[in-house]
Formats: sequence, structure tokens, C-alpha cells
Amino acid sequence: MKWLLLSVLAASFFTLCACTSRAPAEPAESTPGEPSAATTAARPSYADPQHRFAIAIPAGMTLRHDFQRSYLDNAAWKAFAAPASQGTPAVALVLDGSNKITAAELRIGTSENENAVAHCLDVPDSGVPSKADAVSLAGTPFVRFRASDAAMSHYLDVEGYRAMHSGRCYAIDLIVNGTRPEVYDPPATPPFDRATARQKLQDALQGFRLQD
Repeated sequence: MKWLLLSVLAASFFTLCACTSRAPAEPAESTPGEPSAATTAARPSYADPQHRFAIAIPAGMTLRHDFQRSYLDNAAWKAFAAPASQGTPAVALVLDGSNKITAAELRIGTSENENAVAHCLDVPDSGVPSKADAVSLAGTPFVRFRASDAAMSHYLDVEGYRAMHSGRCYAIDLIVNGTRPEVYDPPATPPFDRATARQKLQDALQGFRLQD
């Protein structure tokens, strides 16, 4: 009887242990954060079969086919073009919110004109440095310069890129322009600051591609 009682107690003890003991929980497997649908979706893009280039259109920018928005700029096919320079204003990406106080846009113009091609890589008189830097955009060699202009209360800042490709001159201009807000009474509030505008234009430039 004594042995029977001990056997029952032992069996109860092991059953209790089995019920209360748990295998240690394994740590949850970490998975890298997945991009959102908005991030993974391909940006809309514009392709120009005539001028043989394409550019992605970032969110917050609007595609335009004219350059008629700057007080200081003559809406020519490239910034600081001579009055007789011939070329085609192909496309502009205008930063949303741009107004007369502060505006920003990326312009692309092209030319096959003999004189424009011969002077394609020239730096404007107000360019800094006087000799352009060599850079690469999507594998295509460009030269880059910075230039500016001002008159009355208006200003124009340009970061220009120029390249010769397949007998054609390509001019890409990152333009920030507007009016000094302090000339208004009360002072006007810009839609964005110049540094932010320049960065957004640089980001948009990364979507540019020449097509063979």
C-alpha cells in the first residue's frame, strides 16, 4: 500500500512538472522594414523621343513645356543664352508651391544649331568657377557651373549642366528665382527656402537619362 501511494505521488509530481514547464519562447524573427507601396511604385516619367532623353517626375513637381516664369530669365532654351542663340525649350519640372516670392524648376533644353553646338560647354560671364567642373549624369559626361543675376529686388540662381551627345547640345538648368521677401509690407513668406528648393532640384536631376 505504501509503495502504491508513493507511485501515485511520483506520477502526480511529473505530470505537474510537464504541465507547468514550457520550452523557452524563441525570439521573434526580425524582418527588415519593407518599403511602402508609395515608395515601391515606380515614379511617373516623361520620355522625349525627339530630343532623346527621359526624366522621372518626382512627387511634388509639375511637368511643363514652357519656360515663361522668371522676371530675369528670357525664357530661352538655356539659362544665360545669347539673344541670337537657337535651341528648343524641351521640358521643365516646376516645384509645387512656386510663386513670385520664391520659385524653383529644373529645365531641359536642347539644340542642334551649329553655333549653339560650338559654344555648348561655354560658361556664362557670371559663372563660378570660370571653368566648369566635370561631372557625370547617368554615365554621360557633363560640365557644371553656377551663375546668378540680380536686378532691383529680383534674383536668379542657376546651377547649369551642359553636354554634347550625338551631335546635340543638352542644357539642364536648376533654377531658383524670385523676389526678396523683405521688400513687401509686411514681409512676404516664401513657399520654401532656397536650400530646400536646391535639394529638391538635385533629387529630381537624378532621374534624368539620355537615350541612345
